[in-house]
Amino acid sequence: MAAVLAGLGGALPAGVVTNDDLCRELDSTHEWIETRTGISERRMVAAGQSTRDLAVEAGARALKSAGRSEVDAVVVATTSADRLCPAVAPEVAHQLGLGTVAAYDLTSACSGFLYGLASAVGHIASGVADSVLFIGAEAFTTMVNPGDRSTAPIFGDGAGAVVLRRGTPDEPGAVGPFDLGSDGSLADLLAIPAGGSRQRSATGGPGHDGVPAEDWYLHMAGRPLYVQAVERMTASSRAVLDRVGWSVPDVDVFAGHQANVRIVRAVAEELELPDDRVAVNIDRVGNTLAASIPLLLVDAAVRGRLNPGNRVLLSAFGAGLSWGSTVLHWPDLSVEEVC
Repeated sequence: MAAVLAGLGGALPAGVVTNDDLCRELDSTHEWIETRTGISERRMVAAGQSTRDLAVEAGARALKSAGRSEVDAVVVATTSADRLCPAVAPEVAHQLGLGTVAAYDLTSACSGFLYGLASAVGHIASGVADSVLFIGAEAFTTMVNPGDRSTAPIFGDGAGAVVLRRGTPDEPGAVGPFDLGSDGSLADLLAIPAGGSRQRSATGGPGHDGVPAEDWYLHMAGRPLYVQAVERMTASSRAVLDRVGWSVPDVDVFAGHQANVRIVRAVAEELELPDDRVAVNIDRVGNTLAASIPLLLVDAAVRGRLNPGNRVLLSAFGAGLSWGSTVLHWPDLSVEEVC
Protein backbone atom coordinates (compact mmCIF):
# COMPACT_ATOMS: atom_id res chain seq x y z
CA MET A 1 0.00 0.00 0.00
CA ALA A 2 1.04 3.59 -0.61
CA ALA A 3 -0.28 7.08 0.05
CA VAL A 4 -1.04 9.00 -3.15
CA LEU A 5 -1.36 12.76 -3.50
CA ALA A 6 -4.94 13.33 -4.68
CA GLY A 7 -5.63 17.01 -3.90
CA LEU A 8 -3.80 20.27 -3.22
CA GLY A 9 -4.94 23.67 -1.99
CA GLY A 10 -3.64 26.83 -0.38
CA ALA A 11 -4.77 29.96 1.43
CA LEU A 12 -3.20 33.34 2.08
CA PRO A 13 -4.45 36.30 4.12
CA ALA A 14 -5.58 39.27 2.06
CA GLY A 15 -3.18 41.69 3.71
CA VAL A 16 0.01 42.27 1.69
CA VAL A 17 2.90 43.79 3.65
CA THR A 18 5.81 45.05 1.57
CA ASN A 19 9.37 45.65 2.69
CA ASP A 20 8.72 49.38 2.50
CA ASP A 21 5.73 48.94 4.81
CA LEU A 22 7.92 47.19 7.38
CA CYS A 23 10.74 49.69 7.07
CA ARG A 24 8.51 52.48 8.35
CA GLU A 25 8.89 50.80 11.75
CA LEU A 26 12.27 49.08 11.32
CA ASP A 27 15.81 50.37 10.95
CA SER A 28 16.14 48.74 7.53
CA THR A 29 15.54 49.18 3.82
CA HIS A 30 13.83 47.23 1.05
CA GLU A 31 17.20 46.53 -0.54
CA TRP A 32 18.72 45.24 2.72
CA ILE A 33 15.84 42.80 3.30
CA GLU A 34 15.60 41.60 -0.28
CA THR A 35 19.34 41.07 -0.65
CA ARG A 36 19.61 38.97 2.51
CA THR A 37 16.37 37.00 2.29
CA GLY A 38 14.98 37.21 -1.24
CA ILE A 39 11.69 38.54 0.18
CA SER A 40 9.86 41.55 -1.27
CA GLU A 41 6.48 41.08 0.40
CA ARG A 42 4.57 38.73 2.64
CA ARG A 43 0.97 38.15 3.81
CA MET A 44 -0.16 38.83 7.37
CA VAL A 45 -3.37 37.88 9.14
CA ALA A 46 -5.90 40.62 9.87
CA ALA A 47 -7.06 41.37 13.40
CA GLY A 48 -9.00 38.37 14.70
CA GLN A 49 -7.90 36.08 11.88
CA SER A 50 -6.15 32.90 13.03
CA THR A 51 -4.36 29.75 11.97
CA ARG A 52 -7.67 27.88 12.07
CA ASP A 53 -9.23 30.22 9.53
CA LEU A 54 -6.36 29.74 7.07
CA ALA A 55 -6.33 25.97 7.64
CA VAL A 56 -10.05 25.68 6.91
CA GLU A 57 -9.72 27.63 3.66
CA ALA A 58 -6.73 25.62 2.44
CA GLY A 59 -8.36 22.36 3.50
CA ALA A 60 -11.54 23.18 1.61
CA ARG A 61 -9.56 23.86 -1.56
CA ALA A 62 -7.59 20.64 -1.22
CA LEU A 63 -10.81 18.65 -0.80
CA LYS A 64 -12.24 20.36 -3.87
CA SER A 65 -9.07 19.56 -5.81
CA ALA A 66 -9.43 15.91 -4.82
CA GLY A 67 -13.17 15.81 -5.56
CA ARG A 68 -13.87 14.64 -2.02
CA SER A 69 -16.20 15.67 0.79
CA GLU A 70 -14.99 13.07 3.30
CA VAL A 71 -11.69 11.83 4.73
CA ASP A 72 -10.80 9.47 7.56
CA ALA A 73 -8.45 11.80 9.43
CA VAL A 74 -7.26 15.41 9.64
CA VAL A 75 -3.71 16.33 10.62
CA VAL A 76 -2.56 19.94 11.07
CA ALA A 77 1.10 20.91 11.31
CA THR A 78 1.52 24.29 12.99
CA THR A 79 3.77 26.19 15.38
CA SER A 80 1.21 28.97 15.82
CA ALA A 81 -1.97 27.19 16.89
CA ASP A 82 -4.89 29.32 18.03
CA ARG A 83 -4.41 28.19 21.65
CA LEU A 84 -1.89 26.23 23.71
CA CYS A 85 -4.71 23.75 24.33
CA PRO A 86 -6.62 22.18 22.63
CA ALA A 87 -5.27 21.27 19.21
CA VAL A 88 -6.70 23.19 16.27
CA ALA A 89 -7.25 20.14 14.02
CA PRO A 90 -10.58 19.03 15.57
CA GLU A 91 -11.98 22.53 15.05
CA VAL A 92 -10.74 22.52 11.47
CA ALA A 93 -12.42 19.15 10.85
CA HIS A 94 -15.66 20.48 12.36
CA GLN A 95 -15.58 23.68 10.30
CA LEU A 96 -15.07 21.61 7.14
CA GLY A 97 -18.07 19.42 7.95
CA LEU A 98 -15.96 16.28 8.28
CA GLY A 99 -17.73 15.07 11.42
CA THR A 100 -16.01 13.16 14.20
CA VAL A 101 -12.98 11.92 12.29
CA ALA A 102 -9.61 11.52 13.99
CA ALA A 103 -7.89 14.93 14.17
CA TYR A 104 -4.68 16.11 15.79
CA ASP A 105 -1.86 18.66 15.57
CA LEU A 106 1.87 18.21 15.35
CA THR A 107 4.60 20.78 15.87
CA SER A 108 7.87 20.69 14.00
CA ALA A 109 8.17 24.33 12.89
CA CYS A 110 9.51 24.69 9.35
CA SER A 111 9.93 20.91 9.02
CA GLY A 112 6.28 20.45 9.93
CA PHE A 113 5.12 19.68 6.42
CA LEU A 114 7.63 16.86 5.95
CA TYR A 115 7.00 15.40 9.41
CA GLY A 116 3.24 15.72 9.06
CA LEU A 117 3.30 14.26 5.57
CA ALA A 118 5.24 11.26 6.87
CA SER A 119 2.68 10.84 9.66
CA ALA A 120 -0.25 11.02 7.23
CA VAL A 121 1.44 8.58 4.86
CA GLY A 122 2.00 6.24 7.79
CA HIS A 123 -1.71 6.19 8.64
CA ILE A 124 -2.52 5.05 5.13
CA ALA A 125 0.36 2.59 4.74
CA SER A 126 -0.51 0.94 8.07
CA GLY A 127 -4.20 0.64 7.26
CA VAL A 128 -5.37 3.07 9.94
CA ALA A 129 -6.96 5.33 7.32
CA ASP A 130 -7.86 5.21 3.64
CA SER A 131 -7.65 8.98 3.22
CA VAL A 132 -6.12 11.89 5.14
CA LEU A 133 -6.42 15.66 4.88
CA PHE A 134 -3.06 17.09 5.94
CA ILE A 135 -2.67 20.84 6.41
CA GLY A 136 0.32 23.01 7.18
CA ALA A 137 -1.01 26.30 8.57
CA GLU A 138 0.60 29.28 10.28
CA ALA A 139 -0.22 32.72 11.63
CA PHE A 140 3.38 32.97 12.78
CA THR A 141 3.74 36.73 12.31
CA THR A 142 1.91 36.94 15.66
CA MET A 143 4.92 35.22 17.24
CA VAL A 144 7.54 37.62 15.85
CA ASN A 145 8.68 40.87 17.46
CA PRO A 146 7.58 43.57 14.99
CA GLY A 147 10.53 45.71 16.07
CA ASP A 148 13.20 43.06 15.43
CA ARG A 149 14.70 43.59 12.00
CA SER A 150 16.41 40.18 12.07
CA THR A 151 13.10 38.27 12.25
CA ALA A 152 10.16 40.56 11.42
CA PRO A 153 10.90 40.77 7.66
CA ILE A 154 11.26 37.02 7.23
CA PHE A 155 7.93 35.51 8.18
CA GLY A 156 4.53 35.45 6.56
CA ASP A 157 1.20 33.76 7.22
CA GLY A 158 -0.61 31.16 5.13
CA ALA A 159 -1.77 27.57 4.82
CA GLY A 160 -1.31 24.72 2.38
CA ALA A 161 -3.12 21.40 2.33
CA VAL A 162 -2.99 18.03 0.63
CA VAL A 163 -5.40 15.12 0.41
CA LEU A 164 -3.81 11.69 0.46
CA ARG A 165 -5.60 8.48 -0.51
CA ARG A 166 -4.72 4.81 -0.47
CA GLY A 167 -3.07 3.64 -3.68
CA THR A 168 -0.15 1.68 -5.07
CA PRO A 169 3.57 2.57 -5.09
CA ASP A 170 3.74 2.73 -8.89
CA GLU A 171 0.98 5.36 -9.21
CA PRO A 172 1.75 9.01 -10.04
CA GLY A 173 1.53 10.92 -6.77
CA ALA A 174 2.74 8.06 -4.54
CA VAL A 175 4.72 9.74 -1.74
CA GLY A 176 7.98 8.47 -0.31
CA PRO A 177 10.34 7.20 0.89
CA PHE A 178 11.32 9.71 3.60
CA ASP A 179 14.47 10.85 5.33
CA LEU A 180 13.88 12.58 8.70
CA GLY A 181 16.29 13.81 11.37
CA SER A 182 16.79 16.10 14.35
CA ASP A 183 19.43 17.55 16.67
CA GLY A 184 18.02 18.75 19.99
CA SER A 185 21.43 19.89 21.22
CA LEU A 186 20.94 23.00 19.04
CA ALA A 187 17.33 23.69 19.98
CA ASP A 188 18.10 27.15 21.36
CA LEU A 189 19.23 28.45 17.96
CA LEU A 190 15.58 29.05 17.05
CA ALA A 191 13.10 29.29 19.90
CA ILE A 192 10.39 31.25 21.69
CA PRO A 193 11.55 31.12 25.35
CA ALA A 194 8.30 32.04 27.13
CA GLY A 195 4.84 30.52 27.25
CA GLY A 196 5.62 26.85 27.82
CA SER A 197 5.94 24.66 30.91
CA ARG A 198 9.66 25.44 31.37
CA GLN A 199 9.02 29.15 31.82
CA ARG A 200 5.81 28.63 33.80
CA SER A 201 7.42 26.23 36.30
CA ALA A 202 10.38 28.57 36.75
CA THR A 203 8.18 31.58 37.51
CA GLY A 204 5.40 29.81 39.42
CA GLY A 205 2.81 30.43 36.72
CA PRO A 206 2.43 32.44 33.56
CA GLY A 207 4.69 35.00 35.23
CA HIS A 208 4.07 37.81 32.77
CA ASP A 209 5.56 40.41 35.11
CA GLY A 210 8.77 38.46 35.55
CA VAL A 211 9.40 37.60 31.91
CA PRO A 212 11.23 39.99 29.55
CA ALA A 213 8.86 41.13 26.80
CA GLU A 214 11.20 39.87 24.08
CA ASP A 215 11.00 36.29 25.44
CA TRP A 216 7.42 36.04 24.14
CA TYR A 217 8.80 36.37 20.63
CA LEU A 218 11.04 34.28 18.39
CA HIS A 219 14.80 34.32 19.05
CA MET A 220 16.96 33.36 16.08
CA ALA A 221 20.71 32.83 15.64
CA GLY A 222 20.88 33.51 11.92
CA ARG A 223 24.37 32.51 10.83
CA PRO A 224 24.57 29.13 12.65
CA LEU A 225 21.10 28.29 11.36
CA TYR A 226 22.11 29.07 7.80
CA VAL A 227 25.05 26.68 8.04
CA GLN A 228 22.92 23.94 9.61
CA ALA A 229 20.09 24.38 7.11
CA VAL A 230 22.32 24.04 4.06
CA GLU A 231 24.20 21.07 5.50
CA ARG A 232 21.13 19.17 6.74
CA MET A 233 18.88 19.75 3.73
CA THR A 234 21.66 18.77 1.34
CA ALA A 235 22.48 15.57 3.23
CA SER A 236 18.81 14.66 3.69
CA SER A 237 18.09 15.25 -0.01
CA ARG A 238 20.96 13.00 -1.01
CA ALA A 239 19.82 10.32 1.44
CA VAL A 240 16.29 10.16 0.12
CA LEU A 241 17.48 10.18 -3.50
CA ASP A 242 19.68 7.19 -2.68
CA ARG A 243 16.73 5.38 -1.10
CA VAL A 244 14.49 5.85 -4.10
CA GLY A 245 17.26 5.15 -6.59
CA TRP A 246 17.28 8.56 -8.27
CA SER A 247 20.34 10.55 -9.22
CA VAL A 248 20.35 14.36 -8.98
CA PRO A 249 19.84 14.79 -12.78
CA ASP A 250 16.61 12.79 -12.43
CA VAL A 251 15.06 15.60 -10.34
CA ASP A 252 12.80 17.85 -12.42
CA VAL A 253 11.72 20.17 -9.59
CA PHE A 254 13.34 20.88 -6.23
CA ALA A 255 10.74 22.24 -3.79
CA GLY A 256 12.75 23.30 -0.75
CA HIS A 257 11.38 25.03 2.31
CA GLN A 258 11.26 28.76 1.66
CA ALA A 259 13.17 30.07 4.68
CA ASN A 260 15.63 32.23 2.80
CA VAL A 261 16.36 32.26 -0.92
CA ARG A 262 20.10 32.03 -0.23
CA ILE A 263 19.55 28.75 1.65
CA VAL A 264 17.47 27.31 -1.19
CA ARG A 265 20.04 28.34 -3.78
CA ALA A 266 22.95 27.05 -1.67
CA VAL A 267 21.33 23.62 -1.27
CA ALA A 268 20.64 23.48 -5.01
CA GLU A 269 24.25 24.41 -5.69
CA GLU A 270 25.52 21.70 -3.34
CA LEU A 271 23.30 19.20 -5.15
CA GLU A 272 24.39 20.61 -8.54
CA LEU A 273 20.80 21.35 -9.52
CA PRO A 274 20.40 24.14 -12.10
CA ASP A 275 18.29 27.19 -11.23
CA ASP A 276 15.58 26.25 -13.72
CA ARG A 277 14.78 23.18 -11.62
CA VAL A 278 14.44 25.11 -8.34
CA ALA A 279 10.97 26.35 -7.35
CA VAL A 280 10.84 29.68 -5.49
CA ASN A 281 7.98 31.82 -4.19
CA ILE A 282 9.52 33.31 -1.03
CA ASP A 283 9.74 36.70 -2.75
CA ARG A 284 5.93 36.99 -2.54
CA VAL A 285 4.98 35.11 0.65
CA GLY A 286 8.01 35.00 2.96
CA ASN A 287 8.72 32.08 5.26
CA THR A 288 5.39 30.46 6.13
CA LEU A 289 6.90 27.58 8.15
CA ALA A 290 4.76 24.41 7.84
CA ALA A 291 2.72 26.03 5.05
CA SER A 292 5.80 26.81 2.98
CA ILE A 293 6.18 23.70 0.83
CA PRO A 294 2.48 23.12 0.02
CA LEU A 295 2.08 26.81 -0.89
CA LEU A 296 5.17 26.47 -3.09
CA LEU A 297 3.65 23.42 -4.79
CA VAL A 298 0.40 25.29 -5.43
CA ASP A 299 2.34 28.19 -6.91
CA ALA A 300 4.50 25.94 -9.10
CA ALA A 301 1.47 23.97 -10.31
CA VAL A 302 -0.61 26.99 -11.34
CA ARG A 303 2.40 28.61 -13.04
CA GLY A 304 3.12 25.51 -15.09
CA ARG A 305 6.38 24.69 -13.29
CA LEU A 306 4.96 21.32 -12.20
CA ASN A 307 3.61 18.94 -14.79
CA PRO A 308 2.32 15.33 -14.58
CA GLY A 309 5.20 12.90 -14.43
CA ASN A 310 7.76 15.37 -13.06
CA ARG A 311 10.10 13.92 -10.46
CA VAL A 312 9.86 16.19 -7.41
CA LEU A 313 12.23 16.44 -4.46
CA LEU A 314 10.90 18.03 -1.26
CA SER A 315 13.20 19.10 1.59
CA ALA A 316 12.87 21.24 4.71
CA PHE A 317 14.77 22.38 7.79
CA GLY A 318 13.48 24.06 10.93
CA ALA A 319 13.53 24.58 14.67
CA GLY A 320 14.19 21.65 16.91
CA LEU A 321 16.50 21.38 15.09
CA SER A 322 14.69 19.17 12.61
CA TRP A 323 14.82 18.33 8.92
CA GLY A 324 13.40 15.97 6.34
CA SER A 325 13.03 15.11 2.67
CA THR A 326 10.84 13.01 0.41
CA VAL A 327 10.06 12.47 -3.28
CA LEU A 328 7.15 11.84 -5.60
CA HIS A 329 6.17 11.72 -9.25
CA TRP A 330 3.83 14.64 -9.79
CA PRO A 331 0.24 13.52 -10.53
CA ASP A 332 -2.38 15.16 -12.74
CA LEU A 333 -4.17 17.53 -10.34
CA SER A 334 -6.62 20.39 -10.68
CA VAL A 335 -5.16 23.17 -8.51
CA GLU A 336 -6.79 26.53 -7.76
CA GLU A 337 -4.62 29.65 -7.74
CA VAL A 338 -4.18 31.37 -4.37
CA CYS A 339 -4.61 35.14 -4.51
